[in-house]
Amino acid sequence: MQNPSLLVLPGDGIGPEVMAEVTRIIEWFGDRRGLRFDVEEDLVGGAAYDVHGVPLADSTMEKAQRVDAVLLGAVGGPKYDALPFEVKPERGLLRLRKEMDLFANLRPAQCFDALADASSLKRDVVAGLDIMIVRELTSGIYFGEPRGIFPDNEGGRVGINTQRYTTEEVRRVARVAFELARRRQNRVCSMEKANVMESGILWREEVQWVHDNEYPDVELSHMYADAGGMQLVRWPKQFDVIVTDNLFGDLLSDVAAMLTGSLGMLPSASLGAPMENGRPKALYEPVHGSAPDIAGQGKANPCACILSFAMALRYSFDQGAEADRLERAVETVLGRGVRTPDLMQVEGKAPATTRGMGDAILAALDETA
Repeated sequence: MQNPSLLVLPGDGIGPEVMAEVTRIIEWFGDRRGLRFDVEEDLVGGAAYDVHGVPLADSTMEKAQRVDAVLLGAVGGPKYDALPFEVKPERGLLRLRKEMDLFANLRPAQCFDALADASSLKRDVVAGLDIMIVRELTSGIYFGEPRGIFPDNEGGRVGINTQRYTTEEVRRVARVAFELARRRQNRVCSMEKANVMESGILWREEVQWVHDNEYPDVELSHMYADAGGMQLVRWPKQFDVIVTDNLFGDLLSDVAAMLTGSLGMLPSASLGAPMENGRPKALYEPVHGSAPDIAGQGKANPCACILSFAMALRYSFDQGAEADRLERAVETVLGRGVRTPDLMQVEGKAPATTRGMGDAILAALDETA
């Protein structure tokens, strides 16, 4: 049988450093578990601009459309701040999301027990936390038309962005949330602003329709998004799966990110429609940015990128047991006190390097092989 295919896009800043550790993990699964992948590497973001003059070459985009999954590190950096908007590094990532039609962004917020004290919230609030935020990614106010800055009739200007959703755009992301809930605690909370926005009314009604007609076995609740932000900080463990639109998902997932102690621990998946082989179009990336201030210094935490590969094992390759194996290895290492600088809580203890964290995770995996 043909090996599943991966396109690896390390990108900019700390992207190449954290992706190097993921590559070692991929090789371990091939050597020790017989789970081999055909891996190809290419450029994205500023790295692509330096070579091609664009943040994503057409040839790279074509590869992304062909492979079973894309793994991305990070894009951007001060070197590229003065570039025109259309060729900034971030446009490469947005092109991947849009042209692959990756409409469902999955952001887990899981607090490993060893890191419960690293959160800014009390231990009893976050210990054992395991929630999933499903954010609609390709529609809503970030893409709606009309948009722009225009002169008004009083000598000033007006900025316009349009919040727009269709029935199918809401239903398809709702289905992703309900399917995920069936694998977890079987609960979905849908968040919008139906009290003040017509798009919120549509969102609520369409999510309810999907529930009533296709997933009546899953518990569904509705909550206004501002109240949802408050509840995430007050008692986040009340939630299982949260589904919400592009704008509110952007905000709420960043709130949830800080419940876990560090952005360096948070993976994500962006999923689209199934391909001919049944696998979804998929891109996996850590939530953290390119962190140019520490790039090349061996200080970056590779865990978020490694856990993004664990998500790929689970959602693209139906290897849930191997995903569990990798996540347990990360948890084991954290439990042994191995920390990169972003996770250090003990004065005077030397932090692990990026490579050192990768070594420790590989050693923990060896113990399970």
